Amino acid sequence: MTQETAIKIDNVKKLYKLYNGNKARVLDALGLFKKKELYKPHYALKRVSLDIYKGETVGIIGTNGSGKSTLLKIITGVLNPTEGSVEVNGRISALLELGAGFNMEYNGIENVYLNGTMMGFSKKEIDEKLPSILEFADIGDYVYQPVKTYSSGMFVRLAFAVAINIDPEILIVDEALSVGDVFFQSKCYHKFEEFKANGKTIIFVSHDLSSISKYCDRVMVLNKGEKLAEGKPKEMIDVYKQVLVGQYAKEKEKIDFETENHELLEYGNGDAFIKDYYLTDENGTKTTAIIKGSKFTIHLRVHFEHDVKDPIFTYKFVNAKGVEITGTNTMYEKVFVAEAKAGDDYDITFTQNMNLQGGEYIMSFGCTGYDGDTFVVYHRMYYALSVQVISDKDTVGYYDMMSDTKVSKALKD
Repeated sequence: MTQETAIKIDNVKKLYKLYNGNKARVLDALGLFKKKELYKPHYALKRVSLDIYKGETVGIIGTNGSGKSTLLKIITGVLNPTEGSVEVNGRISALLELGAGFNMEYNGIENVYLNGTMMGFSKKEIDEKLPSILEFADIGDYVYQPVKTYSSGMFVRLAFAVAINIDPEILIVDEALSVGDVFFQSKCYHKFEEFKANGKTIIFVSHDLSSISKYCDRVMVLNKGEKLAEGKPKEMIDVYKQVLVGQYAKEKEKIDFETENHELLEYGNGDAFIKDYYLTDENGTKTTAIIKGSKFTIHLRVHFEHDVKDPIFTYKFVNAKGVEITGTNTMYEKVFVAEAKAGDDYDITFTQNMNLQGGEYIMSFGCTGYDGDTFVVYHRMYYALSVQVISDKDTVGYYDMMSDTKVSKALKD
């Protein structure tokens, strides 16, 4: 069955001219000088292509300056591409710059009608949507006051409520789910899940990798205007993490993340490497199965090929989707090594109680540090060890608070 395309992005390029001054800008506009000497070309996007199908939730991740916001503005028609094309099939609601179309002198109600009109709705349609917008924003009688008097929290609540309640076919979200207080954020995520359940097409841009992993069907990684990779969320998050530390290479073999046994993914600059890792239970026995509530220890042995100042040793647990559940490192735990010398081996242990819910988890390990202000990865090992947590009592979420629970009948007065 052929999937219907909601958005087709075809070889999109976006060029910005970085002029040597206002005079150069004028000369370029008049065509009176050799253009190459007037400005330095900067490509915010370099031949990016992506097909997004109806009903999909597609994530776009990348470092700041990678071109994510530029691409979204081209999709929504705020910017035109220098080359290439974008085809959109469906009405878009974009949560990009919340409140960008608000008139600060108007009150909240007036701005709802102003924005609704700009989105192409009639007064009757906005009348029908107004109650749901006001209920979602939940700013009370402030809605009758000029928005210039609003706190930043009230402003984004109203702006988000307007953008999310117009029932679009395509929703574009750029970090907007992190607005407001924790209760409003929860409401935003619930609405987001409602859109997804209803089969809406969603483009989701966020630095929150757990949310990317949870909600997205497919993810694209952008870096310096280029599309690096596209695929399953877990695989693309790994690519992004390598980009962050300058360790990604396009020619690396594609790893099959669909298998039940996740393949080891490792990288680093080679100044140190993890030569051994294992778990022991409360009796000191090596194992990969830990009883919930019992004490266990994580063991690492790290060898140093070169001198390294202030190395940091880490571990983390992730679930089958790659969502980070918990972890720590020697910096957080305030256990420091001032300098590891070339040829040295270090043994590191982390001992704690197992309070994760029953199930299978995957462990990752690392040796990292800083060279001045620059974060350095000496060796990272993702999906190094599968661990089974054995439990006869699970609670809500990933982690058990081990509550001491009591219920007693209240005495009558």
